[in-house]
Amino acid sequence: MSNSSLPALPASDRPEVAARLRDALLGAAFTADGLLELLGAPAYTALARSETVPALRATRGDTPLETLVRLFLLQQPAPHARVADVLPVTACLESGWLVSVGTDEVAATVDVRPYGGPDGEDWFIVSDLGCAVGGAGGIGSREEGVVLGVGGASTTLAGITVRTPVSAALDLGTGSGIQALHASRHATRVTATDLNPRALHITALTLALSGAQAADLREGSLFEPVRDDETYELIVSNPPFVISPGARLTYRDGGMGGDDLCRSLVQQSGERLREGGFAQCLANWQHVEGEDWQDRLRSWVPRGCDAWIVQREVQDVTQYAELWLRDAGDHRGDTAAYEALYDAWLDEFEARKVKAVGFGWITLRRTDSDAPSITVEEWPHPVEQPLGDAVREHFDRVDYLRTHDDAALLAAHFRLAPEIIQEQVGLPGAEDPEHVVLRQHRGMRRATKVDTVGAGFAGVCDGTMSAGRILDAIAQLVGEDPVLLRDRTPAQIRLLVEQGFLEPVG
Repeated sequence: MSNSSLPALPASDRPEVAARLRDALLGAAFTADGLLELLGAPAYTALARSETVPALRATRGDTPLETLVRLFLLQQPAPHARVADVLPVTACLESGWLVSVGTDEVAATVDVRPYGGPDGEDWFIVSDLGCAVGGAGGIGSREEGVVLGVGGASTTLAGITVRTPVSAALDLGTGSGIQALHASRHATRVTATDLNPRALHITALTLALSGAQAADLREGSLFEPVRDDETYELIVSNPPFVISPGARLTYRDGGMGGDDLCRSLVQQSGERLREGGFAQCLANWQHVEGEDWQDRLRSWVPRGCDAWIVQREVQDVTQYAELWLRDAGDHRGDTAAYEALYDAWLDEFEARKVKAVGFGWITLRRTDSDAPSITVEEWPHPVEQPLGDAVREHFDRVDYLRTHDDAALLAAHFRLAPEIIQEQVGLPGAEDPEHVVLRQHRGMRRATKVDTVGAGFAGVCDGTMSAGRILDAIAQLVGEDPVLLRDRTPAQIRLLVEQGFLEPVG
């Protein structure tokens, strides 16, 4: 791949310059919190959408922070003398972070964006100029090897990733290095791969400028750079999942037919996972005429793995094509060319009998169970991020339920999970509700219907009595045969545990 038409990048083998630059940025409060205080919430959130006018208006002064915002975020040249008051300008020019413009100005060669870590870390994400994600006019570059910065997909994946300490983590398709940066907090060794050598270079810059440990960077597609004997406890990937006719843009287009890239990624992950290890990725998948989309995804799951697959969004083929044509800025070009591209997308979908495209999360966990659990569900509703703990707890519950039959459930003790509320639904003035809803305010924020016995059972669960004894007490209260109640209730208990409403005790 040639990136010859893209600007040269800063040297990645000058860690001492990155360290000095980091100190200078922090000294000027060039951080996520510092930006919010300087710009104010409206301009700050507009900048996240790649809308720069509010930020330009808010940085008309000459303070060190305003100078850095205009230089690294708004890509505006700044007077050499003013920058020299803030940064080690000579070292930055020599190592390529800055270039001279005209006789007395300097400009940034890359976008440097403050990024707050989960524990308050001050990190910086490096990307190509003008390539922040989410702008109304597209990414600002149609170069094949362009490297994007932080976007909604990146932060979504970072939020759902299980963050337990591991010895080895793998970031497939690292891009600007966001997932590798997060993994550096809890992994002894981080390996990052990408088909685009420019992305690997930028990942090295992101890690160095953020003060994180260096990663083992390898060029190649998917698992190609990984040796046969290498396994990991965590694999994460925000792959180029866009289903498109061709592969114009490396950062998003998979280059395989339909959703084959995502399928291959999922299927190949199983053999690379250590026992109990997690593989987590974002993906697009086709909804094909005459085929159940859930069955399609179940067929992707490799042997020896539990899976939890959540569809977050579905778009018809016209919405999908328009979204990604706008992402590339194609709508701003020649009308006839735009229409031809649009037509090519629809031709591709028609040939494959695709009626819609789903987007969501896929999590695998390597298991030694003879009966792996595969959950495929649709959940378009708001969730609480970060969700990594909730993902790990889902698989903990899978293990628990797999080893507890109905008799064991009745002998077990449970407690109601935190922040569960009960809603009674029915006609005004009715003596009894039509049904009762339990609703979570944490994690997936699920809601589930229960009958009056289920609601009463959940309300009493505080860990002190076994499930069977609680049911016996309810049977006596409502005048029902306790044997029959014990017979029909375990299925409801199992559902409440599976969805996280009840937590096993002990």
